[in-house]
This record gives sequence, C-alpha cells and structure tokens, in this order.
Amino acid sequence: MSSKRPSNSDLPPSQGSAVVRHERSQVEAIQNAIDAAMASAGYSKASLFAVRLAFQEAIANAFNHGHRNLPPDTPARVEYRVSPAEVVIVIEDQGPGFQTDAVADCTLDENLEVPRGRGVMLIRNYMTEVRYNEKGNRIEMVYRRPAA
Repeated sequence: MSSKRPSNSDLPPSQGSAVVRHERSQVEAIQNAIDAAMASAGYSKASLFAVRLAFQEAIANAFNHGHRNLPPDTPARVEYRVSPAEVVIVIEDQGPGFQTDAVADCTLDENLEVPRGRGVMLIRNYMTEVRYNEKGNRIEMVYRRPAA
C-alpha cells in the first residue's frame, strides 16, 4: 500500500480574493476557503474560531453599516492570505466609511445597553492587529499564530 503525498494542487489555496454580495452562500464560500487554508496550514480549532468570528463581524459590518444606504446588491471585496505564521484578511466595502475612534467602548457601564461597538471590540480582541484605511471603509485584520 503506498501513500500518496498531496501535491500543491491538492491543497486549498493559501490566498484568494472575491467580490462578495450580501448573500449567505457567497459569504460562506469565502469563509470556507479561509477555514480550509487555515486547517491545511495546521491552525488549531481555537484559531479557526477566532478568525471566523472576526471575519463574520467584519463582513457583517461592511454590509449592515458600510452599505446601509447603498443598493442591496452592492458588493464588498474580500482578500485573504494564509501562511503558517499568520492569516491576513482584508474587507473593503463601497460605503462612505466611518471614524474608528468614534465607536463607543461597549464595555463601559454607560454603553452596556447600547447595541453598537461589540463587533469592533470582538475583532480587536481576537485578531493580533486591526488596521483601517483613512476613509474607514477598509479593514485589514492580522491573526498571528500563537506560540505553542
């Protein structure tokens, strides 16, 4: 019995990009591609959970806030790159953007009942680095593999 070692073409792509509409199947397809690339690179279930949660929050923010006043079929752009050391995900919507420092701290007592800012807080807590462009319509999230 011989074991066949997978060729590079048998492995999930370690990077990709897509124009995604606010449709469950399209969002799930890019999420599944990121998950597969991370699993292939040996990331833990906890790491997959962290990146999945941050991606879901960021893409939801793009569609629900960034595209709030745009036609429902307006797409966002997603790019990802997975290496053994880190995962980088970029999401850019076509909205007017926002000022990242204007998002209220949802952990303060006066904001506990306010249903805003939780997604941004989760993204910042689960990812190693989070950067926005000046306009505020593009987020770059970096997850670095934790030390063993």
